[in-house]
Amino acid sequence: MTVTLEPPIRTLTRDPKGLLNAVAPHITELTVNVFDSGLSLWDREVSLLLRDHTMVRDMAERILGNAVMYVMGSIENPDVHLGVGKLVDIGVHQLILDTPVWWGICRLYNGGRFKHHAPFIERRRDGLCLHTGDFLRSQGWAIDEELWAIDGTDCSPCDDKVPDSH
Repeated sequence: MTVTLEPPIRTLTRDPKGLLNAVAPHITELTVNVFDSGLSLWDREVSLLLRDHTMVRDMAERILGNAVMYVMGSIENPDVHLGVGKLVDIGVHQLILDTPVWWGICRLYNGGRFKHHAPFIERRRDGLCLHTGDFLRSQGWAIDEELWAIDGTDCSPCDDKVPDSH
């Protein structure tokens, strides 16, 4: 009797921390500001969230992880309209406000094209957050269900008409 062993099926691991840390070599502006602390990019962004918002580290990491998932989802799927709620948007804004890191993300993951952020004033109330969470999960992300559900009908007012916007 002959037994044939099949190689294990590889599954795609979508690790927000690893994806963010991979941006480091692509940061060319204000490198002293970004790297002087000796922290990884992940720990830097978590530290900035903790500096500017009242939350514990676990929550900052949850928010940042889901923000990275959202940003990657919007970069990888520019024709799919996605949106975040208030909590995850804190992490998205953190990435955008740390402009050397944002440019590094755009260089590495968006073909060097700048990904704009031009929200409307009024928040959307059409359930886009819930749909975005479902979409990201379908793309292999281990989303934080609680963070996506808490603002499920109170979504970011992102513009779906601008191709380089999220």
